[in-house]
Amino acid sequence: MKLLRVGPVGAERPALLDADGALRDLSGLVRDIDGALLADEAALARVRAAAGAGVLPVLDAAGERIGPPVAGIGKVVCIGLNYHDHARETGAAIPEEPIIFMKAPDTVVGPNDTVLVPRGGVKTDWEAELAIVIGGTARYLETDAQALAAVAGYAVAHDVTERAFQLERGGQWDKGKNCETFNPLGPWLVTADEVPDPQALGIRLWVNGEPKQDGTTADQIFPVAEVVRYVSQFMTLYPGDVINTGTPAGVAMGQPEPKPFLRAGDVVELEIDGLGRQRQELKNA
Repeated sequence: MKLLRVGPVGAERPALLDADGALRDLSGLVRDIDGALLADEAALARVRAAAGAGVLPVLDAAGERIGPPVAGIGKVVCIGLNYHDHARETGAAIPEEPIIFMKAPDTVVGPNDTVLVPRGGVKTDWEAELAIVIGGTARYLETDAQALAAVAGYAVAHDVTERAFQLERGGQWDKGKNCETFNPLGPWLVTADEVPDPQALGIRLWVNGEPKQDGTTADQIFPVAEVVRYVSQFMTLYPGDVINTGTPAGVAMGQPEPKPFLRAGDVVELEIDGLGRQRQELKNA
C-alpha cells in the first residue's frame, strides 16, 4: 500500500494512493497514519481489505499539500557515510560500524514543502536518502529476519545538511542537521510488502534540473536489515520511528571547488524507485 497524508500543516487527513493513481480517503477507517496504526496488524488488514474491495471514497485533494506520510514521529535516527561511492568522493575511510546521529522529529516536513536555508548558513547541502519506517517495537534484535519484520515500510527522505554548521563549528554533527525543514519526507509510506528488495532501489536527485545524484541502495555499506538490527542494540525503536539510511555520491561537499551549495531560489527534486518524488524550493529563513 501507498499511505499518505494530505492537507494543511497540523490538519492532514490519512489517505491511500490506489493502483490507478487515485487518492482514497482513509479517515473513515483510521484516525491517522502513525505509529499506532503501523503497529496494529488488524487495522492495516482492514485498510488493505477496503482498498481491495474498492469501497474507499475518492478523496478530492487536487492542489492540496502533501504532508509527511507519518504523524507523531518519535525519533529520526540517521546513518552517516553509508554508501561506498559517497565515502570515496569525500575521501573518508569505510566505517567499521554504522555511524549514528539524530535529527529532531520537528525537522520533518512534507515532500514538497519549502526548505529554509538557515541564518548564517553558507554550505547547505542535499542528501537523497531511503527512509525506513518502523512498524514494531525493536530492541536488541538478533537476526536480519527480526529486523526486517520490524519494518513497516519505506519512504523518500531528504537529509538536508548545513555543512559549515556540521563540520566547522565544533561539537557534533547535530548542529548542521537539525535546522527547521531539514527533513522532507514522503510523498508516501510504501508498505514493506511492496518493496521486496530494499537493496535494489535507484535513488536520484537534481538541482535546478541538473542531475547530481544517481545511485542505488545496492551500494549501501550497511544494508537495511543490518541497520535496523544494529540500531536496536543502542536504543529501542518504536512504531513510527524513522531511520534515514545515508546518501549516495553526488553531494555538493564532494564536488570540485567552487562547491555548488544550495541557495535561496534553488529547486531540488529527488526520487527513489517505487517510492515517489519530492520537489522543494529553497528560501532564506
